Amino acid sequence: MNISQLETLVTISKTLSFRKAGEVLNLTQPAVSAQIKSLEDEFKAVLVDRNHPVALTDRGQVFLEHAEQILAIVEQLKQKLSDLNQIPQGHIVLGTTTSIAIQILPRVLSYFQDQFPLIKTSILSMSSTQVLASVENGTVDVGIGYLTDRSLHVETSILYYDTFEFVVAPQHPLAASKRITISMLKDIPLILLSPDTLGRRFVDRIFREHGIEPNIVMELGSSEEVKRMVELNMGAAVVSKLSIAEELRRGTLKMISVNELEVSHPVGVMTKSGRYVNSAMRQFLNDLKGMPEDQFIGSE
Repeated sequence: MNISQLETLVTISKTLSFRKAGEVLNLTQPAVSAQIKSLEDEFKAVLVDRNHPVALTDRGQVFLEHAEQILAIVEQLKQKLSDLNQIPQGHIVLGTTTSIAIQILPRVLSYFQDQFPLIKTSILSMSSTQVLASVENGTVDVGIGYLTDRSLHVETSILYYDTFEFVVAPQHPLAASKRITISMLKDIPLILLSPDTLGRRFVDRIFREHGIEPNIVMELGSSEEVKRMVELNMGAAVVSKLSIAEELRRGTLKMISVNELEVSHPVGVMTKSGRYVNSAMRQFLNDLKGMPEDQFIGSE
């Protein structure tokens, strides 16, 4: 058994095709078949069902789990050996929310990549709950999101505090108001984030605590989508204060204080407990945690 054979099996599990796996790995289809056949002969088990579409057998699924673990260990070994060069390098997969990806990461990553061009970064956009789960299961190396949910397997560090604010279009009937109470939102058409987001869960809890049934006219998956609908005056919304800095500056949204929403929510970094921190991650985390809070919220 060799590493190339394991990589081939993992690739087949993703592409469900010997031909496509060969294209990804730059191998001929016969070479892909030969590698899988060699594995099957060595372990005396059929790992791949070659009918169309191609799929892993039950034994193949068990083998895949261990193959992925072995490849992860090999990658970690490569990183450790690379770190001996004392030159920060490698690949970081970041998981964060759409708003944070748009508002914060461009400033952080532009500086970081100028200083450390050998470090490559990939960004996966998801809800804060998904960020935590992805850090926990190892799908992402570093998560940035709200720290309301916690896990014994994830270490966290607070970067700054955010709030959720009530916003309307300039032509909305409430646009001239400076401060209102949650009870005044009872019949206001609302555009809210989807139920799996922290912002929505927070708003739902506040409404429940005050016995209010909100008039929800639209649910959307990201703050960016919500803001665009509010700008068109299709409803009011509650979104992250950090995410509306540009709209407030341009005057396309109006922010109105709501007494009951004035709660601070910590936003921070998440990493998996006990995971080896390669030089790339170590440098990125040091830079990120070393940034003063006004670097994150200074655009407001």
